[in-house]
Amino acid sequence: MRLFLFLTWVTLGGLLQANAETKTAVETGISYYDSKALATATEYQKEQCKLDIYHVVDAPAAPTLIWFHGGGLTGGHREFPNLKDHGINLVAVGYRLSPKGELPCFLEDAAAATAWTIQNISKYGGDPKKVFVGGHSAGGYLTLMIGMDPQWLKPYGISIHDLAGLIPVSAQVTTHFTVKKLRGDTGDSLRPIIDEYAPLYYSAKELPPICLITGDRKIEWKSRVEENALLDITLTNLGQPMHEFHEMPGFDHGSILNGSMPLIEPFIDKVVSSKK
Repeated sequence: MRLFLFLTWVTLGGLLQANAETKTAVETGISYYDSKALATATEYQKEQCKLDIYHVVDAPAAPTLIWFHGGGLTGGHREFPNLKDHGINLVAVGYRLSPKGELPCFLEDAAAATAWTIQNISKYGGDPKKVFVGGHSAGGYLTLMIGMDPQWLKPYGISIHDLAGLIPVSAQVTTHFTVKKLRGDTGDSLRPIIDEYAPLYYSAKELPPICLITGDRKIEWKSRVEENALLDITLTNLGQPMHEFHEMPGFDHGSILNGSMPLIEPFIDKVVSSKK
Protein backbone atom coordinates (compact mmCIF):
# COMPACT_ATOMS: atom_id res chain seq x y z
CA MET A 1 0.00 0.00 0.00
CA ARG A 2 2.76 2.45 0.93
CA LEU A 3 4.68 1.78 -2.30
CA PHE A 4 1.53 2.11 -4.43
CA LEU A 5 0.63 5.43 -2.85
CA PHE A 6 4.15 6.76 -3.29
CA LEU A 7 4.46 5.73 -6.93
CA THR A 8 1.02 7.11 -7.77
CA TRP A 9 1.84 10.44 -6.13
CA VAL A 10 5.22 10.73 -7.86
CA THR A 11 3.70 9.88 -11.24
CA LEU A 12 0.91 12.41 -10.91
CA GLY A 13 3.37 15.02 -9.67
CA GLY A 14 5.59 14.38 -12.67
CA LEU A 15 2.67 14.85 -15.04
CA LEU A 16 1.75 18.12 -13.39
CA GLN A 17 5.30 19.39 -13.70
CA ALA A 18 5.64 18.31 -17.31
CA ASN A 19 2.29 19.54 -18.61
CA ALA A 20 1.23 22.49 -16.53
CA GLU A 21 4.45 24.53 -16.92
CA THR A 22 3.51 26.27 -13.70
CA LYS A 23 5.50 29.35 -12.80
CA THR A 24 6.52 29.62 -9.16
CA ALA A 25 8.44 32.08 -7.00
CA VAL A 26 10.03 32.06 -3.55
CA GLU A 27 10.35 34.88 -1.04
CA THR A 28 12.26 34.36 2.19
CA GLY A 29 12.79 35.98 5.58
CA ILE A 30 9.43 37.70 5.89
CA SER A 31 8.59 38.90 9.41
CA TYR A 32 5.05 37.92 10.35
CA TYR A 33 4.76 40.27 13.33
CA ASP A 34 3.80 43.87 12.60
CA SER A 35 5.96 46.90 13.41
CA LYS A 36 4.09 47.57 16.65
CA ALA A 37 4.82 44.07 17.96
CA LEU A 38 8.42 44.18 16.77
CA ALA A 39 9.02 47.48 18.59
CA THR A 40 8.93 45.62 21.91
CA ALA A 41 10.20 42.26 20.66
CA THR A 42 13.46 40.66 21.76
CA GLU A 43 16.24 40.14 19.24
CA TYR A 44 15.54 36.42 19.41
CA GLN A 45 11.91 36.95 18.45
CA LYS A 46 12.88 39.24 15.58
CA GLU A 47 15.36 36.69 14.32
CA GLN A 48 13.21 33.59 14.74
CA CYS A 49 9.73 34.78 13.78
CA LYS A 50 10.04 34.80 10.03
CA LEU A 51 8.53 32.79 7.22
CA ASP A 52 9.32 31.81 3.65
CA ILE A 53 6.74 31.61 0.86
CA TYR A 54 6.82 29.35 -2.17
CA HIS A 55 3.92 30.44 -4.35
CA VAL A 56 2.33 29.68 -7.66
CA VAL A 57 2.36 32.67 -10.01
CA ASP A 58 -0.87 33.74 -11.74
CA ALA A 59 -3.05 31.19 -9.93
CA PRO A 60 -5.40 33.21 -7.68
CA ALA A 61 -7.44 30.17 -6.69
CA ALA A 62 -4.45 28.15 -5.45
CA PRO A 63 -4.70 26.65 -1.94
CA THR A 64 -1.99 27.36 0.64
CA LEU A 65 -0.39 25.06 3.19
CA ILE A 66 1.28 26.67 6.21
CA TRP A 67 3.94 24.30 7.56
CA PHE A 68 5.37 24.13 11.09
CA HIS A 69 8.58 22.14 11.52
CA GLY A 70 9.20 19.52 14.18
CA GLY A 71 11.89 19.36 16.83
CA GLY A 72 10.15 18.89 20.17
CA LEU A 73 9.53 22.65 20.56
CA THR A 74 13.25 22.94 21.38
CA GLY A 75 14.91 22.60 17.97
CA GLY A 76 14.45 22.53 14.21
CA HIS A 77 14.16 25.22 11.57
CA ARG A 78 11.63 26.40 9.03
CA GLU A 79 11.41 24.27 5.92
CA PHE A 80 9.01 23.62 3.06
CA PRO A 81 7.26 20.24 2.96
CA ASN A 82 8.06 18.13 -0.08
CA LEU A 83 5.09 19.43 -2.09
CA LYS A 84 6.64 21.83 -4.56
CA ASP A 85 5.31 21.77 -8.13
CA HIS A 86 1.91 20.47 -7.05
CA GLY A 87 -0.07 23.67 -7.50
CA ILE A 88 -0.02 24.48 -3.79
CA ASN A 89 1.41 27.59 -2.14
CA LEU A 90 3.70 26.67 0.75
CA VAL A 91 4.53 28.77 3.81
CA ALA A 92 7.45 27.61 5.97
CA VAL A 93 7.32 29.10 9.46
CA GLY A 94 10.01 29.69 12.04
CA TYR A 95 8.92 30.10 15.66
CA ARG A 96 10.50 30.66 19.05
CA LEU A 97 11.83 27.58 20.82
CA SER A 98 12.34 26.60 24.44
CA PRO A 99 14.34 27.47 26.49
CA LYS A 100 15.10 30.80 24.78
CA GLY A 101 11.39 31.40 24.37
CA GLU A 102 8.93 31.06 27.24
CA LEU A 103 5.64 29.17 27.22
CA PRO A 104 3.37 29.83 25.30
CA CYS A 105 5.51 31.75 22.79
CA PHE A 106 5.52 29.01 20.16
CA LEU A 107 1.72 28.91 20.17
CA GLU A 108 1.56 32.69 19.92
CA ASP A 109 4.00 32.59 17.01
CA ALA A 110 2.09 29.84 15.21
CA ALA A 111 -1.11 31.88 15.50
CA ALA A 112 0.61 35.10 14.36
CA ALA A 113 2.10 33.38 11.30
CA THR A 114 -1.26 31.84 10.43
CA ALA A 115 -3.05 35.17 10.78
CA TRP A 116 -0.41 36.90 8.64
CA THR A 117 -0.85 34.29 5.93
CA ILE A 118 -4.63 34.60 5.83
CA GLN A 119 -4.35 38.39 5.71
CA ASN A 120 -1.61 38.52 3.06
CA ILE A 121 -1.72 35.40 0.89
CA SER A 122 -3.84 37.10 -1.77
CA LYS A 123 -0.81 39.30 -2.53
CA TYR A 124 1.02 36.12 -3.53
CA GLY A 125 -1.78 34.72 -5.68
CA GLY A 126 -3.37 32.57 -2.96
CA ASP A 127 -6.97 32.32 -1.84
CA PRO A 128 -7.37 33.26 1.86
CA LYS A 129 -10.35 30.90 2.07
CA LYS A 130 -8.13 27.97 1.13
CA VAL A 131 -5.46 28.20 3.82
CA PHE A 132 -4.55 24.87 5.40
CA VAL A 133 -2.27 24.43 8.42
CA GLY A 134 0.03 21.46 8.87
CA GLY A 135 3.24 20.30 10.43
CA HIS A 136 5.30 17.35 11.58
CA SER A 137 5.67 16.20 15.19
CA ALA A 138 5.86 19.37 17.34
CA GLY A 139 4.64 21.23 14.26
CA GLY A 140 1.62 18.96 14.15
CA TYR A 141 0.96 19.73 17.79
CA LEU A 142 1.03 23.47 17.04
CA THR A 143 -1.29 22.85 14.08
CA LEU A 144 -3.92 21.21 16.24
CA MET A 145 -3.65 23.65 19.12
CA ILE A 146 -4.20 26.78 17.06
CA GLY A 147 -6.77 25.03 14.87
CA MET A 148 -8.84 23.58 17.72
CA ASP A 149 -8.48 26.12 20.56
CA PRO A 150 -10.02 29.44 19.39
CA GLN A 151 -8.08 31.62 21.85
CA TRP A 152 -4.86 31.74 19.83
CA LEU A 153 -6.29 33.24 16.62
CA LYS A 154 -8.91 35.37 18.34
CA PRO A 155 -6.59 38.42 18.92
CA TYR A 156 -6.29 38.73 15.14
CA GLY A 157 -10.03 38.66 14.53
CA ILE A 158 -9.70 35.21 12.96
CA SER A 159 -11.79 32.15 13.76
CA ILE A 160 -10.64 28.55 13.58
CA HIS A 161 -13.42 28.21 11.01
CA ASP A 162 -11.47 30.53 8.72
CA LEU A 163 -8.97 27.67 8.31
CA ALA A 164 -9.65 25.34 5.39
CA GLY A 165 -8.23 22.33 7.21
CA LEU A 166 -5.65 20.90 9.61
CA ILE A 167 -3.02 18.36 8.58
CA PRO A 168 -0.93 17.23 11.58
CA VAL A 169 1.68 14.55 10.93
CA SER A 170 2.68 12.42 13.93
CA ALA A 171 1.37 15.07 16.32
CA GLN A 172 1.10 14.66 20.07
CA VAL A 173 -2.54 15.22 20.93
CA THR A 174 -2.24 15.00 24.69
CA THR A 175 -0.23 17.80 26.32
CA HIS A 176 3.16 18.01 24.61
CA PHE A 177 5.99 16.54 26.66
CA THR A 178 7.99 19.78 26.49
CA VAL A 179 4.99 21.79 27.64
CA LYS A 180 4.49 19.39 30.54
CA LYS A 181 8.10 19.90 31.58
CA LEU A 182 7.84 23.69 31.29
CA ARG A 183 4.77 23.61 33.54
CA GLY A 184 6.64 21.72 36.25
CA ASP A 185 5.47 18.18 35.64
CA THR A 186 8.11 15.75 36.87
CA GLY A 187 6.40 12.54 35.81
CA ASP A 188 7.47 10.22 33.02
CA SER A 189 7.34 11.98 29.64
CA LEU A 190 5.06 9.21 28.34
CA ARG A 191 2.47 9.69 31.11
CA PRO A 192 -0.40 11.45 29.32
CA ILE A 193 -1.93 14.66 30.57
CA ILE A 194 -5.03 16.18 28.99
CA ASP A 195 -5.29 19.80 30.10
CA GLU A 196 -5.71 23.16 28.36
CA TYR A 197 -2.47 22.52 26.44
CA ALA A 198 -3.78 19.28 24.91
CA PRO A 199 -5.51 19.28 21.51
CA LEU A 200 -7.72 16.43 22.76
CA TYR A 201 -9.17 18.82 25.34
CA TYR A 202 -10.72 20.85 22.49
CA SER A 203 -12.38 17.98 20.66
CA ALA A 204 -15.71 19.21 19.30
CA LYS A 205 -18.21 18.78 16.50
CA GLU A 206 -17.56 22.23 15.06
CA LEU A 207 -13.94 22.06 13.93
CA PRO A 208 -12.18 22.53 10.58
CA PRO A 209 -11.59 19.40 8.47
CA ILE A 210 -8.75 17.35 9.95
CA CYS A 211 -6.37 14.81 8.41
CA LEU A 212 -4.46 12.87 11.07
CA ILE A 213 -1.38 11.02 9.80
CA THR A 214 1.01 8.81 11.75
CA GLY A 215 3.64 6.20 11.07
CA ASP A 216 3.47 2.51 11.96
CA ARG A 217 2.57 1.88 15.61
CA LYS A 218 5.27 -0.79 15.82
CA ILE A 219 8.04 1.75 15.10
CA GLU A 220 6.45 5.18 15.69
CA TRP A 221 7.01 7.30 18.79
CA LYS A 222 5.46 5.42 21.71
CA SER A 223 1.70 6.03 22.12
CA ARG A 224 1.63 8.46 19.17
CA VAL A 225 -0.59 6.32 16.95
CA GLU A 226 -2.93 5.39 19.77
CA GLU A 227 -3.34 9.06 20.79
CA ASN A 228 -4.26 10.02 17.25
CA ALA A 229 -6.66 7.11 17.05
CA LEU A 230 -8.31 8.36 20.23
CA LEU A 231 -8.73 11.83 18.76
CA ASP A 232 -10.14 10.29 15.58
CA ILE A 233 -12.79 8.21 17.34
CA THR A 234 -13.62 11.10 19.67
CA LEU A 235 -14.31 13.34 16.67
CA THR A 236 -16.43 10.58 15.15
CA ASN A 237 -18.48 10.22 18.31
CA LEU A 238 -18.95 13.97 18.57
CA GLY A 239 -20.20 14.13 14.99
CA GLN A 240 -17.34 16.16 13.47
CA PRO A 241 -18.20 15.77 9.78
CA MET A 242 -14.83 15.70 7.98
CA HIS A 243 -11.82 14.00 9.48
CA GLU A 244 -9.46 11.20 8.48
CA PHE A 245 -6.94 9.02 10.29
CA HIS A 246 -4.08 7.31 8.46
CA GLU A 247 -1.56 4.95 10.02
CA MET A 248 1.17 4.37 7.40
CA PRO A 249 2.79 0.91 7.57
CA GLY A 250 6.57 0.82 7.52
CA PHE A 251 7.16 4.46 8.48
CA ASP A 252 8.70 5.56 11.77
CA HIS A 253 8.47 8.97 13.41
CA GLY A 254 11.11 10.55 11.18
CA SER A 255 10.34 8.94 7.82
CA ILE A 256 6.63 9.69 8.08
CA LEU A 257 7.47 13.34 7.36
CA ASN A 258 7.99 12.54 3.67
CA GLY A 259 5.86 9.40 3.84
CA SER A 260 2.81 11.55 4.58
CA MET A 261 3.11 13.67 1.43
CA PRO A 262 1.04 11.39 -0.84
CA LEU A 263 -1.92 11.85 1.51
CA ILE A 264 -1.81 15.61 1.87
CA GLU A 265 -2.58 16.76 -1.66
CA PRO A 266 -5.67 14.48 -2.03
CA PHE A 267 -7.00 15.75 1.30
CA ILE A 268 -6.56 19.38 0.21
CA ASP A 269 -8.26 18.60 -3.09
CA LYS A 270 -11.16 16.89 -1.33
CA VAL A 271 -11.74 19.77 1.07
CA VAL A 272 -11.52 22.40 -1.68
CA SER A 273 -13.89 20.40 -3.90
CA SER A 274 -16.40 20.04 -1.05
CA LYS A 275 -16.74 23.83 -0.83
CA LYS A 276 -17.47 24.43 -4.51
